[in-house]
Amino acid sequence: MYGWIWRQLPGNTWVRALLSLVLVLAIVFVLFQYVFPWAEPLLPFGDVTVDNGGGSR
Repeated sequence: MYGWIWRQLPGNTWVRALLSLVLVLAIVFVLFQYVFPWAEPLLPFGDVTVDNGGGSR
């Protein structure tokens, strides 16, 4: 898959590397701005099962 993406990018090696970096940064931006906030209510991060009630020592 990555080889196919690399072959589809225009330019020489340096241009392709720069475009790859821009693509990765764009994907990370979209994930943090749209996908993760949308998915957060669906994930069980608030379901804590550890009790802090002073058990036996």
